[in-house]
Amino acid sequence: MRVLLLTPPMIQLNTPYPATAYLTGFLRAHGGADLHVAQADPAIELFLKVFSRETLKTVWDELRERADEMGLDATFEGAPPPIAHFLRNGPAILDVVDAAIRFLQGRDPTLALRIATRRMLPEGPRFDPLRAHDTLPWAFGALGTHDRAKHLASLFVDDLADVIREGVDPRFELSRYGESLAESAASFDALQEALDADPTLVDALLDDIAEGLVDAHAPDVVGITVPFPGNVYGAFRIARVVKRRRPTAKVVLGGGYVNTELRSLTEPRVFDHVDYITLDDGEAPLLALLDHLRAPDKPLLRTFVRREGVVRFETTEALHDIPHRDAGTPTYEGLPLDRYVSLVEMLNPMHRLWSDGRWNKLTVAHGCYWRKCTFCDITLDYIRRYDGAPADVLVDRVEALVRETGVTGFHLVDEAAPPAALRAFATRLLERRVAITWWGNIRFEKTFTPELTHLLAQAGCVAISGGLEVASDRLLARMEKGVTVELVARVTRAFADADVMVHAYLMYGFPTETTQETVDALERVRQLFAAGCIQSGFWHRFAATAHSPIGRNPELYGIRLAREPTVTFARNEVAFTDPTGTDHEGLGAGLRKALYNYMHGLGLDDDVRVWFDDEAQGRRRLGRHARGAPRRTVPATTVPPDFIARALRSDGVEAGPPRRPRRA
Repeated sequence: MRVLLLTPPMIQLNTPYPATAYLTGFLRAHGGADLHVAQADPAIELFLKVFSRETLKTVWDELRERADEMGLDATFEGAPPPIAHFLRNGPAILDVVDAAIRFLQGRDPTLALRIATRRMLPEGPRFDPLRAHDTLPWAFGALGTHDRAKHLASLFVDDLADVIREGVDPRFELSRYGESLAESAASFDALQEALDADPTLVDALLDDIAEGLVDAHAPDVVGITVPFPGNVYGAFRIARVVKRRRPTAKVVLGGGYVNTELRSLTEPRVFDHVDYITLDDGEAPLLALLDHLRAPDKPLLRTFVRREGVVRFETTEALHDIPHRDAGTPTYEGLPLDRYVSLVEMLNPMHRLWSDGRWNKLTVAHGCYWRKCTFCDITLDYIRRYDGAPADVLVDRVEALVRETGVTGFHLVDEAAPPAALRAFATRLLERRVAITWWGNIRFEKTFTPELTHLLAQAGCVAISGGLEVASDRLLARMEKGVTVELVARVTRAFADADVMVHAYLMYGFPTETTQETVDALERVRQLFAAGCIQSGFWHRFAATAHSPIGRNPELYGIRLAREPTVTFARNEVAFTDPTGTDHEGLGAGLRKALYNYMHGLGLDDDVRVWFDDEAQGRRRLGRHARGAPRRTVPATTVPPDFIARALRSDGVEAGPPRRPRRA
């Protein structure tokens, strides 16, 4: 039996998504002697096809023809700015695009010297911020030529992605493809309509890639991982090609999107394209499915299937999930590791770790050891079922992956890596003299003492991320986070003092959150940056999900869920009404702008109200410094100016270095 495992577009471009690597390693160890398992990544192949001279020449010809039909002159005034720039500079762009991609793949590093001069790559609208305020010397200094060139080449790719999206296929983005078709889509209608429509240029390229993979591997089973809404449309396009090209092959869907959004699936049309859909951890259900295909009397495990025109969910208590310690070592064999593309689009230190460089993926433990946060999908298996692996097993996997890939960088992909397990992992790395670089996600809990953070750093930890969320003790208690803002300050400073970069996940719009609490949260965040506790962050808008305690018991959190449509396909995010009435949409822009400046060490001496004042923001956009007494649209903070400093002093720590009172 021949199994082919695929990752559909679009997803991160710098490193393979780990699902197929984990399943390939597992099936090769447990699937039987008659099983041949291969993996491929149509996502990176589609990116490389789109951003090539050949494809972009086709795009340029088509857009020029359209411009002629519209009667546009040689300046292409009236066209969207990315398209106008592309049409004006088409030949120059076509001459350098292959070289720019080669550089971002790490295949031609000497190009950095030319790209960094800003005379090689035609610069479109994505370069406007650099024209208004050149942050390159600040970000990269006099010697950061390679990084500077990487950032410029990434902006060049962003310009081209805008051209593809606005001129060829509105569903296409660098990290997602047709996301709006699948995100909490109660009905399958929109996806079905898109699949039945005439293919766009991007669709046709993906179809060609899928046909080539089917012809090359002649699979009996094709497993497609669907981690995010932005992978769903691509997954179904690939599935259609498989069914057309090799009708006897069975197509299986699984992954994060399936596990969260398709648990209420009743739509039979889905199974015109796929044969099976598995839920939760894929190892045991996929192994059971392969046994079922060999012997149909054997049961399925957590699997949707259509029988006699009706969608049925079949499972058995006779089968159980594979313990994490026995899941085997992931393998990247078959994936084109030298073809992935490193991007530096944003001058955000944590974003760079996500998008730049090759990282092997490793899971310390399945699930979350805390599993109490009320906004989280703690009722689902990927969080609810906690299962760790011994430190020696993890280090064995590390050594095997380093031997296979030659890469010593690791991203720990846990929901929240347990402190005890990290201590054991770090200790064994040091004892066995295994030198790697690694980063991952944690909870900012008291167990991360200065002693432990220094141990982790000594063992190769360079960055961690964790949820500070609303930065309000009242709301953190409502979330059941098990932390306070003062505790987060002490933990994050302990990591920073160990030279470990800290990224904070931040949230606004939590049920019953007031404007005052949002302003106070930003003030605490400002003080955390000023004190050197955190170096990176991102504000997320709160969303209630169907599988979280808030989504299941909204009345306990002071909100009312909106009436939902009949769900036959996807269900995850649920709309709600918060009687508190805070204008979260109006506050979001100010939060994001403030955070962007704080990450650059700017604006840290300013009253946080300036970020929410429309008049002040307008003067900043015009390049004038917003001083004086602007009209205030939000209340003053009630947080003492030395709140974080006092929290740190209670641990014997002084606040961070002085900061420059400027803004980006």
